[in-house]
Amino acid sequence: MTQLIEQLRHVCSLGALQSVLAIHRAVPILHAGPGCGQKLWSATGVDNGCQGSGYVGGHTVPCTNVGEKEVIFGGDERLRETIQNTFKVIDGDFFVVLTGCTSDIVGDDVGDIVREFQNEGKPIVYAETGGFKGSNFIGHELVIDAIIDQYLERADEIETGLVNIWSSVPFQDPFWVGNLKEIEKLVSSLGLKPNTIFGPGKGIEALNKVPKAEFNLLISPWVGLNNVKHLEEKFGTPFLHYPALPIGPTETSNFLKTLGEYAEVDKKHIQNLIRKNEEDYYYYIERTADILLETRLLPRRFVTIADSLYTLGISRFLINDLGLLPETQFITDGISPEYQDAVRKEFTNFEAGIKAEVVFTNDGGTVQEQVRNIRFRSRPLILGSAWERVLSDEINGYPLSVSMPVSDRMILNRTYVGYDGALRLVEDIYSLVLADFQ
Repeated sequence: MTQLIEQLRHVCSLGALQSVLAIHRAVPILHAGPGCGQKLWSATGVDNGCQGSGYVGGHTVPCTNVGEKEVIFGGDERLRETIQNTFKVIDGDFFVVLTGCTSDIVGDDVGDIVREFQNEGKPIVYAETGGFKGSNFIGHELVIDAIIDQYLERADEIETGLVNIWSSVPFQDPFWVGNLKEIEKLVSSLGLKPNTIFGPGKGIEALNKVPKAEFNLLISPWVGLNNVKHLEEKFGTPFLHYPALPIGPTETSNFLKTLGEYAEVDKKHIQNLIRKNEEDYYYYIERTADILLETRLLPRRFVTIADSLYTLGISRFLINDLGLLPETQFITDGISPEYQDAVRKEFTNFEAGIKAEVVFTNDGGTVQEQVRNIRFRSRPLILGSAWERVLSDEINGYPLSVSMPVSDRMILNRTYVGYDGALRLVEDIYSLVLADFQ
């Protein structure tokens, strides 16, 4: 029986156009039907932290707008014309053609057309991202693989200390800019040189440096794992896979130790760095302990309803550092069964032997039905999306939107990553609690 999905928390693979836009001065070119790009941009760019469109985003994105004529006779010529005109009118450094369902089903030879422009020396690649291939998490990986196969070239020499950073899926994660900036700071603090292709000021220069890296750093439970393996196969670049987003002193200190040991950083430097950061963090926590430990205010239990990156990272912080207890943790990013056991195992690595039940589902209706059936002993903290605000009212919970869609918050460069990021998360949680007591 076909499953009906309520309250979607991601979009189709063509949504990877936003990953292209996250590369400074990169231009997506859509070979898809009219309306696809606008809907995807609205979902990930407008209704998800009010991130907006940015450079050549939104309604500026070139599109073939294929219709009945192209379905019947093929859209090859239409695509060729659109690419030619894009080069004429849009000032970009890098171009990526992405296909929609219609062109993939019709079978247009997109690769052959794009190769015509590649042979002319144009910086352009293509990725077949028909929506039926999966979510924009999958589309993101398809775009990165296309760049690896069609654009990147083996470096003459490796740059010592250079580290490529791969983590949040841009725009799908409304905190992606702040997250990557904070991860860069953490990597730099170890004396390494971070290289990130996504974000403000990042672009073709950062992209060209990818094959020069000493190793790749992937911070993600599963998204991007295929990409770093592909980079290892093609360029021989090893990778470090760290599955949890480092939030708070326990996880961030462990991240710095793990990364430092992998990169053979002086152990004394790592210890001093961790000690200084933890002293700063606990200064604020100890100063406000009389509020944080007030039993009338403390939400003892929590539920996360988010993609695996946030569900795991936030759970570890709330359990290991704030002492909260987990109810069911719902993972909504449609993880393939091949990764589920590994991700589920990560939810057993908490302090004091605490474990959390994990449910994999991208159906918001199923999630909310199960949450309603939980017998909470006190007011719970609900870390999910804007979909959960009504649910939180029903169960008398504290709602905080941390995962798509985040339509009730504006997010510019906010992050929960690291030591300072964890303090921001504590501020956001207790601001909700305190506001309810006014």
